[in-house]
Amino acid sequence: MAEENPETPTTAKDVQHQTSKGSWAHAAFHVATTIATPAAYAPLPFAVASLGWPLGVVSLVGGTLSTWYSSLLIASLWRWDGNSHTTYTLLAKSIYGSWGYWSIAFFQQVASLGNNIAIQIAAGSSLKAVYKHYDPDGGLKLQHFIVFFGGFELALSQFPDIHSLRWLNALCTLSTIGFATTVIGVTVYSGVAGNRGDRSMVTYGLEGSSSDKVFRRFSALGAIAFSFGDAMLPEIQSTVREPVKANMYKGVSSAYSVIAVTYWQIAFLGYWAFGADVEPYIVASLTTPQWTLVVANLFAFVQILGCYQIYCRPTYAYFEGRVAAAKNSRLRGCVHRLVYTFVYIALITLVSSAMPFFGDFVSICGAVGFTPLDFVFPVVAYMKAGKMPRSRKLRLPLLLFNTGIAVWFSIVAVLGCVGAVRYIIQDTRTYSFFHDM
Repeated sequence: MAEENPETPTTAKDVQHQTSKGSWAHAAFHVATTIATPAAYAPLPFAVASLGWPLGVVSLVGGTLSTWYSSLLIASLWRWDGNSHTTYTLLAKSIYGSWGYWSIAFFQQVASLGNNIAIQIAAGSSLKAVYKHYDPDGGLKLQHFIVFFGGFELALSQFPDIHSLRWLNALCTLSTIGFATTVIGVTVYSGVAGNRGDRSMVTYGLEGSSSDKVFRRFSALGAIAFSFGDAMLPEIQSTVREPVKANMYKGVSSAYSVIAVTYWQIAFLGYWAFGADVEPYIVASLTTPQWTLVVANLFAFVQILGCYQIYCRPTYAYFEGRVAAAKNSRLRGCVHRLVYTFVYIALITLVSSAMPFFGDFVSICGAVGFTPLDFVFPVVAYMKAGKMPRSRKLRLPLLLFNTGIAVWFSIVAVLGCVGAVRYIIQDTRTYSFFHDM
């Protein structure tokens, strides 16, 4: 994965990419915004609690290192055949043909839609928490705040591309750090001062039947996969200036340095502080001091604004292509954009409001969408593209390592999906549609 020398552009998209102005810092902002959302942080203590200390620690640390490695592999495939592949689907098509294109398109849409449903629920919950702090007897429900959030996203959706939102993603990165710092501080405070300082009151063993524990562990694997979800790396890389690979390697590694430190602290301290009783959304387990919870929820809301935009862009790109092909006037193009962005956000808002089961969507999105994209595809694509070292001493160990990642995380995808589907079925039986969680 050595740094590439700039080459003469061979396609229209290569020429277009020469206008890209993003630095490695912009790449880091985009990657951090895409991955490290409050919706990604929040379920980690619950996931570790579901798996227990040994398996929870191994799963989280292994997931961190595996996705950092696979992200570097995706970055290394930039111009692997001499052409710039500016989307995940085009990269897959260049390696596997039309089969790869449509497979990745399916997984990317599952990841994007599932992610945006989950984070819209999280954003609505954060807004509701702030509202209830100032008006405990207020009559607004979770669904009202989910709709409010949808309105914000509709406005932001009128910006043309990811790079035009770099200012927002920089703010979102700061909000990520603020959210993580606040939650970590309050979690430590709760762990020390909770139960009047009596740590014997905290239990770490799961309750329930053996089958409940097994399915909860399956679901936890999906939640961890969701927490590292990034279905947009080639799209982000297409905004980065030359030398593209070097800037992307630096941006990815910088983002993961923040992700590793904050993820591990929140996950392990959250489990330590609250034990097996930790909530699927960690902020719900925090009770005092009240002002810090307001701050944490506001940080969460701001960060999710940017993350949502990155994940809706693959769907928007499809419609943008059709509008461009029609050669409409600029005004008509703006009207079309307003229509398809409104329809997309309205559908996401409807599903989020009807089934506000945050933890369930996190697990199934991680299992079905992000695991294939972020763990399996990068290693198999790297091998298929002929990027393996020629030296047999290096080639064989790397082949075994990459194959092991692909096989293990394929198993994780199946187990996580099984666990998530079971909990969705249970929740739909327990709660009515549009339940005020």
